[in-house]
Amino acid sequence: MKLTQLCASIVCLILLFSCGNDDSTITVSPSLTKPNIVLIIADDMGLDASPGYSIGSVKPNMPTLQNMMDSGVRFNNLWSNPVCTPTRGSILTGKYGFRTNVLKANDILSTSELSLHQYLDNNNTGYNHAVIGKWHLSNDVNHPTNMGVNYYAGLLNGGVQSYTNWNLTENGLTSTSTEYTTTKFTDLAIDWIDQQSQPWFLWLAYNAPHTPFHLPPNDLHYQGNLPSDQASIDANPLPYYMAMLEAMDTEMGRLINSMSEEEKANTVFIFIGDNGTPNQVVQEHSSFRAKGSVYQGGVNVPMVIYGKDVTRINAIENALINTTDLFATISELAGNNTTEINDSKSFKDLLSSSNGNTRDYVYAEVGNETGGSNYTIRNSTHKYIYFDDGSEALFDLSINPLENPNLLNPNQLPLSTENSLIKDELISRLNEIRQ
Repeated sequence: MKLTQLCASIVCLILLFSCGNDDSTITVSPSLTKPNIVLIIADDMGLDASPGYSIGSVKPNMPTLQNMMDSGVRFNNLWSNPVCTPTRGSILTGKYGFRTNVLKANDILSTSELSLHQYLDNNNTGYNHAVIGKWHLSNDVNHPTNMGVNYYAGLLNGGVQSYTNWNLTENGLTSTSTEYTTTKFTDLAIDWIDQQSQPWFLWLAYNAPHTPFHLPPNDLHYQGNLPSDQASIDANPLPYYMAMLEAMDTEMGRLINSMSEEEKANTVFIFIGDNGTPNQVVQEHSSFRAKGSVYQGGVNVPMVIYGKDVTRINAIENALINTTDLFATISELAGNNTTEINDSKSFKDLLSSSNGNTRDYVYAEVGNETGGSNYTIRNSTHKYIYFDDGSEALFDLSINPLENPNLLNPNQLPLSTENSLIKDELISRLNEIRQ
């Protein structure tokens, strides 16, 4: 018997004897048990494609995600990396990409790194865990297992040629699946949750709405009767991208509704995007400031958290948070006392209070195919970017969150005294991080 189950049993016995021999039903408060944790990752979803955020004029109909927002906390200033692989590496290790050499898509995470799952095991949290869906940290079929994941089923590489004809890898074996990926990953998640008898942590990584843009099954989306031929999709991909998001939301709802009320009440749900919106469908940001760039359109992504012990309801949080911080936060949710590890700082307190201890700066980066990288840092008002070609940018996000103008352009110089001091401070902190 697991420790949490033993403790609950003891509490039941104490309550039973204290209540005499009447026939009243005794229930144990969910607060006496460790919470289950679900991390849901959307693939290529920026703020412009997210309901509840002000940027973007065209929004998907996502009632499940909207209910999460209404029931919990919506975060405005989560920074990821601009592409899939380094963001996933940052969550799994709690480290910035330059420390693990995972800086761009298709980089391989070394199995010498300590994963979040191994950390949970090493600290005897009593959690079973799984990763279902997109991995994108190595194409080795044993890589998830070698990183300490108890159960893996999903898509090893970065994408699929078809959402209904793709390679499914499950615990080291690969086969062809013709089931719609978003639905299949949900089925696998439901089946795995049904088998659990101890606290659990599920990392559910949808590959939606990553390309190829397509028309999902009609019962999963709200975009109506769109033509399904490739020419129509290529000519106007935005409604198809929205339909893919809506299909993901429908399946997220099916997952949540498959759980009992008791299990839902004892679960923390975390939803994030892994990087910004693709340039073909990005809104308000220019196409070269979307996914793949260290501009806001590439790194500022949605995050919503609700569920067990999330007492802030329909709340908006502006704290600066990095995807590395999910490592320490999930670890603390699982009962560990360490609130900071590697480049990860827990923000668990923000789930119940707006006065949590938060970052003064947040950092992001992306590697270039030719070597080198672009990297960026921001504080509560300003953002500095250093590009690999030696050029720089400075923006006052408090005045223009769309990053115009670059205060270092010749026609903006000289900097004001205040902006000059902020620039020097941001560069100093950047150098401290990267030393």
